[in-house]
Amino acid sequence: MNKLIFAGVVAAGMIAATAARADNAMQICGAKYQAAKTAKTLPAGQSWNQFLAQCRTTLPKTGAATPAPAAKPIAAAAPAPLAKAASAPAAKAARTQSPAMIAVHDRQRQCGAQWKADKAAGKIPAGQTWPKYWSACNTRLKG
Repeated sequence: MNKLIFAGVVAAGMIAATAARADNAMQICGAKYQAAKTAKTLPAGQSWNQFLAQCRTTLPKTGAATPAPAAKPIAAAAPAPLAKAASAPAAKAARTQSPAMIAVHDRQRQCGAQWKADKAAGKIPAGQTWPKYWSACNTRLKG
């Protein structure tokens, strides 16, 4: 019994420390989930996703109440982040498509809509797959 009480006190301390250090719902709820699992107070059959959904409703909407996490010293051997990964969203947003690629995407969208309509109406022959349908439709639309 003393071990259970001690585990509960430790878990409560971990939750409080985590809440004070992080403003991230996943981290806060993750610590609460692990503490509940350790203390065996997690409701039977409750999954992580269910617990997370419930936990998020109990968190404050704004993060202004919790302090920012303290900066950690950088280790000398820590690898530098890849520049490619950091600039990928910016590069994707700046990238423009050629007129030919735009035309291909438009035909693919049109064929996709036709595929869905034909499939719902039962007009797709038995054994025909999307790639075969797309090929024929693309050729037909190129005209």
